[in-house]
Amino acid sequence: MNNIENVKKRLEALYPHNSIEIIHRLIGGMSNYTYVVKIDDEKYTYRIIGENANKFVDRGIEGKNIKLIESLNVSNDTVYFSSDTGDKVAKYLEGTPLHQSEEFPYEDVADILKQIHESNLKAENDYEPFNRLKKYENYIIELGFKHPKEYHYIKHEFFNFKEYLMSQKKVLCHGDSQPSNFVYNGKELFVVDFEFAGNNDLIYDIACFANIKNEHGLELLHTYYDNVDNDKLKRFYLWRTFQCFQWYNVAIYKELKGMSEKLKIDFKLVADNYLRKIFVLMSEVEKIS
Repeated sequence: MNNIENVKKRLEALYPHNSIEIIHRLIGGMSNYTYVVKIDDEKYTYRIIGENANKFVDRGIEGKNIKLIESLNVSNDTVYFSSDTGDKVAKYLEGTPLHQSEEFPYEDVADILKQIHESNLKAENDYEPFNRLKKYENYIIELGFKHPKEYHYIKHEFFNFKEYLMSQKKVLCHGDSQPSNFVYNGKELFVVDFEFAGNNDLIYDIACFANIKNEHGLELLHTYYDNVDNDKLKRFYLWRTFQCFQWYNVAIYKELKGMSEKLKIDFKLVADNYLRKIFVLMSEVEKIS
């Protein structure tokens, strides 16, 4: 669908009087297509939204949060954004996404998240995790899916903490601060992709960093705070649990829509792994007094 010629045609429609060159597609990302391009010899990234990706992101809200975050100088500048299509052109950042690195600059990651969390900026939207989860669940129920018994069991256990989680102070959060969304050039670190930004408990962002390994998130938690008490640790494990619930439903949706075959990713296996992780994470919560 998004072959090089098609990508070039879409860019030429946006920039009809400029020279366009498609350099390569960036590795990573299961929902969107992002390319490194040249427009009049200047490098940019060009994001095209993947099939059904707009089911999970409000592009109007994304556009507002991109504008909101610009004053902090923690990300690359967006030069074109369409709230209708989700197409985005941004200045290219030289560097390596952290998921491709062997070691992470935890101090820099903590510092950049603190700049966002302590900015006193407020998004127009709260992340509303529990409403979001219900919406994602309904997407797959409408397609005929029935959540397994073990899902309902562990969800009931998790929802015992709903009031506790929703009582936490809300600040501006990135919302998807996994390692792949940080770019490091050896001197400076930047964070990209604010699709899921909104007001939330700041530990939600720290938990996102556990996307590859739980240990990464725990290391960031202990870097971010001088003292990690049981309250912070519990919130970390609970938010990571929520994220696995969230992405479980997204993965099932993609499987039901036939995207496993199209993208050559076994989304049923991805979903099963998230469900397994939920039980492991909740067992850690039980250990915390």
